[in-house]
Amino acid sequence: MISRETIDKVFETVRVEEVIGDYINLKKAGANFKGLSPFADEKTPSFMVSPVKQIWKDFSSGKGGNAITFLMEHEHYSYPEAIRFLAKKYNIEIEETQQSDEQKEQANERESMYLVSEFAKNYFHEILLNSEKGKAIGLSYFYERGFTDETIKKFELGYSLDQWTAFTDTAIDKKYTLEYLEKTGLTIVKHADQDIKKETKFDRFKGRIMFPIHSMSGRVLGFGGRTLLTDKKVAKYVNSPESEIYHKSKVLYGLYQAKQEIAKENNCYLVEGYTDVISLVQAGVKNVVASSGTALTSDQIRLINRLTPNITVLFDGDAAGIRASIRGVDLILEQGLNVKVVAFPEGDDPDSFSKNKSHDELLNYLTENAKDFIQFKTSLLLEETKNDPIKKAELIRSIVYSISKIPNNIQREIYIQECAMLMGISEEVLFNELSQNRKREQRDSSKNKRTLHSSFAGVKKETKVVEKVDQLFTLEKKLIEILLLYGNQEVDFEDYTSVVDEEGNKTMLKDNYTSLISNEIYVHLQDDEIEFTNPIFLKIYNEIIHYLNQDQSINIESFTNHQNIEIATAVSNILMDEDKHILSNWERKNIVVKGKDKHLSKLVTDVIYNLRRHLIEQKIASLLKDLSPSDSSIEVEENARQSNLEMVVNYTALKKLLFEKLNRVL
Repeated sequence: MISRETIDKVFETVRVEEVIGDYINLKKAGANFKGLSPFADEKTPSFMVSPVKQIWKDFSSGKGGNAITFLMEHEHYSYPEAIRFLAKKYNIEIEETQQSDEQKEQANERESMYLVSEFAKNYFHEILLNSEKGKAIGLSYFYERGFTDETIKKFELGYSLDQWTAFTDTAIDKKYTLEYLEKTGLTIVKHADQDIKKETKFDRFKGRIMFPIHSMSGRVLGFGGRTLLTDKKVAKYVNSPESEIYHKSKVLYGLYQAKQEIAKENNCYLVEGYTDVISLVQAGVKNVVASSGTALTSDQIRLINRLTPNITVLFDGDAAGIRASIRGVDLILEQGLNVKVVAFPEGDDPDSFSKNKSHDELLNYLTENAKDFIQFKTSLLLEETKNDPIKKAELIRSIVYSISKIPNNIQREIYIQECAMLMGISEEVLFNELSQNRKREQRDSSKNKRTLHSSFAGVKKETKVVEKVDQLFTLEKKLIEILLLYGNQEVDFEDYTSVVDEEGNKTMLKDNYTSLISNEIYVHLQDDEIEFTNPIFLKIYNEIIHYLNQDQSINIESFTNHQNIEIATAVSNILMDEDKHILSNWERKNIVVKGKDKHLSKLVTDVIYNLRRHLIEQKIASLLKDLSPSDSSIEVEENARQSNLEMVVNYTALKKLLFEKLNRVL
């Protein structure tokens, strides 16, 4: 159990913009920061962070909160895990308690898999550094590759003993269950055909050097294992299988170590393998990640796009390999990122090249040889066309196809002009080819939509019902917003009383008085015996009233840092809605956003009167519904109808008075 003092210290120290900045490239937007949502696929920023309020809001998904809730949403941490992660990040001492067997059993499946993976990473690293076989086989191999002790520690490299069940037996002895060892893929379990109780279990990574694969926050998701055998029948690399926590198409090796440098340099180098990443980092190029031998995916590109819109793809000096890998460039272009390409000399890859060059030589090579993708693709394939016009035409079509993937119109036109100059062909021809490509894509897209539509042809078409706005929720939310933002302020209020003179003329008498906004709302709600219907709003309101009863000011931080995540999230969402206009840059468009604090008294009374009006309308609707005939006694029914009619008349008169106070026509 983490003490309240420790939690408070974490909240006092943590900067939400620093925490989220490790995962998203944030740009200044007035007093706030904005960036692309990590929870949705988007090209226009809808994610906002407020350093002043220490909260965030994702307007595309509706999620929001503080630094803790971000880690819980993005990294699937539990509340205590998020606290521990931030305590470690900010060097805050925290009391870690050893998990009991019962606590391990109570952990949910994902958390159990994370625990097993973390244990495995520590086990393999310990074996590498401190066991005789680990040092003799695994560590000596890494030394031969030129990796230093610092690099080995940074990437938490390891070794799995060349024994069938060495890891599995140790994990089970440490009370980790076979179920989660199997689900993470660390242990392979085979059952006998006839007797399911008889099972054979063995280590997946037996006799391999180990590369832990981390999430963006450093959680271990899976492993890559490389054999040291020369037997061609043995797979050189074995990766963890897909699991609840590991999806290889959504992970980039080295991103955890590189994320800050990528944002700082505003560029990401993309390579193919684990050792390419490690060698480049050791050589001083720290903004580098790998697709881990898999074909590049849209999800991986979006991970990079959160940190930078610029990618430089590094290819081995193998022409056949480059042609196979260059397909990924089209995918990068399609995502709207800027892409450059660097090819190493024949026979070299990022790993070998970085070992033979100094830091300055390596950086100079990467800078001087970074080519625009059209220049690179043209120079790579032009030699193969020679004087063959058919092959040259195919090359041009291939380049135009790549250009057609670019979403930005201006960039497409510039690339067409460059291609025309390089290939010695008219721009008109290329624009025609580009137009045909885009029309073809639109036709294919429409065809897919028609196919999808036809698959539902037999389903009865339903009329789409527009969801009604929940007025009660909106009004209750507005009251909480006013209390949080302005509850501590004292303002001048006006109240109007309806007076009828002897001749029957009605006038509205104005009464001026000064009151604390929180008191004004409390008195009105008490007088009308109104309670919040939304359970989260009710909890927030009750805590606000508790502050007032203790003669204390409303402290917003106590709500944004609340241990009840639902309260912290709800308050953060309410507070960040105030800054939504910043995303649209309305100031640049000469649209002035009026502040609410200039008309606070009217804002408060309008919300209170509208809440009363809404509740009265609900009551009238309920009474009118009860006026419908029933099978009850005629006399009793008539008395009830008369009573209800009188109440409807009274409520309608009250509603009319509220509309007069709101300066509206009934």
